[in-house]
Amino acid sequence: MRLTLPFDVRPEPGLPVPPYWDAHLDPAAAAEPPGGGSRLLEAAGRYWTRRGLPGDARHALAAPGAELLLLALLAATDGDPVLARPAPAWQAPLVRVLRRPVHTVPAPAEGGGVPDPFALLETVRRARAEGGAPRLLVLSAADDPSGTVSPPELLHETCEAAAEAGLMIVSDETYSDTLHHHDTVLLSPAEMLPDHTVVLSDLGATMVPVSVPAALARFPATGHGASWRERTAAALAAMRAVLPGPVAAAIGYVLTEPAEVTDRTVAANRLHARVGAAACRAVTDAGALCRPPRAGFQIYPTLAAPGMGAEQAEERLSALLGRPVLGGHRFGDDPAEPRVRIDTGVLLGATETERRTALTAQDPLTVPHVAAGLAALTSAFAELDEPRAASGPAGSGSRGHGA
Repeated sequence: MRLTLPFDVRPEPGLPVPPYWDAHLDPAAAAEPPGGGSRLLEAAGRYWTRRGLPGDARHALAAPGAELLLLALLAATDGDPVLARPAPAWQAPLVRVLRRPVHTVPAPAEGGGVPDPFALLETVRRARAEGGAPRLLVLSAADDPSGTVSPPELLHETCEAAAEAGLMIVSDETYSDTLHHHDTVLLSPAEMLPDHTVVLSDLGATMVPVSVPAALARFPATGHGASWRERTAAALAAMRAVLPGPVAAAIGYVLTEPAEVTDRTVAANRLHARVGAAACRAVTDAGALCRPPRAGFQIYPTLAAPGMGAEQAEERLSALLGRPVLGGHRFGDDPAEPRVRIDTGVLLGATETERRTALTAQDPLTVPHVAAGLAALTSAFAELDEPRAASGPAGSGSRGHGA
């Protein structure tokens, strides 16, 4: 099967552009150097320090998007990456740009984009025995595609396995600021293995409008970390991957997290929690299996449609809903399973006015266009479930870890 990715494979947050963003775009600001200027990187260091990961400008880099930043990180180190399965749809194709093999490890049923520690050790052992060179583990405790969060004990065991296998870690923490509930415990590998973890975060999930590519990386405060940062900055320079000055000025402002920014984040997470939970109910009411989301703005249900694979589920749901829906095969998941990612942000509206209405509503589920979108989800999943009686018994494919 030839896999052609859509242009944009990230989940859509569906939020209006905040007023403070345009207000802090500085048209007079000069272009940033590759990797970001000192003012922006100092703001990034303080941003991570507030999250328990101390650092300063010497340990940070900025780039126009997580794709370019991860590409530069990979180009700056030897060896092959190891990804969880499923993983964000943009990661494996990016690795193949460098013509490196991708080693994948299944994630446990508990959720999150963190591989099973025992399967990780076995995958690395086999790859090295066959002449491979796995040296870098890319994971995400708050997950795309499922919107779930890895339990701290699983993350700890996987970090121990990575250390035992001699793997450096790139922790994609794009969705770490999008937790739906205060009682969800989310840890960073940089807290457990600070000398061996680079933290990567795409700001489009929270602080920056989704149309503006912007990402940060935090490196270990070690000699190895400094060397890796220097090589990554050189790779960004070679690609001319620089942030426009006006954008960098606005990013520097939001990274200070004044009240208007934090209030907006709280409101957005509250909205995503309500709509995500409702979307999960909508598809399970139609017979699908789905783990409740704990972060982000996506769910990852498995359809109750025997005989249907991920590619067919993607095609039929995209047609029924009138918008792109990505099948599990896009994320490295089992193509035989009818598993799809549903972006819940698109339910918030198609215009800035509709999105603003959803964001400020006391009960977003009563907003007409949100309610209509949820009803359309139930209807589409129910329609796909109708042929069950005529299709005979379910196939023998594994249910996997998608639900």
